[in-house]
Amino acid sequence: MEKLIEKYRGIDPGAILERELKKNNIRQNALAATTGIPAQTLNAIIKGKRKMTPEMAFKIDYALGLEEGTMGILQVYHETRLIRQKPGFLPHPDFSKLRRILFWDTDFDKIDWQHQQNAIIQRVFERGNEEEKNEIIRFYGPGQVNNVMARERQSRRHPSEFNKDGIA
Repeated sequence: MEKLIEKYRGIDPGAILERELKKNNIRQNALAATTGIPAQTLNAIIKGKRKMTPEMAFKIDYALGLEEGTMGILQVYHETRLIRQKPGFLPHPDFSKLRRILFWDTDFDKIDWQHQQNAIIQRVFERGNEEEKNEIIRFYGPGQVNNVMARERQSRRHPSEFNKDGIA
């Protein structure tokens, strides 16, 4: 089981279920009849529209001849990956991907990554490399980074670009 878990860690268990069904030449309706899980539910799991409950995972493991707990563990790893990908979930970005020198003028360990996000985003996009920029996008989310950078571009416009009423 460990080899299978490591191979598929973080992948939607519905995709793995679909693969196992194809590999074993089993139809969804046959699995539904064997497990007592409605075919519509199995289809929703395969399409990634529904989570697999521990009870369903146990029944699927048994029906497919997988070691007990395999599908349940895969579901947990998948949900963990989804949570970690949410912008702002972690209290700070992955420090291994950011050079401390970017923040030479402040104590890196005392940066408030939430309240100072505008300044942080601007700094990294002015002076950071691609890996640092990608980490900031991953941490704050592309929408927030785009908003901050759009405001920054707007504030840097030359006065000649505006009409007498101050409109660009």
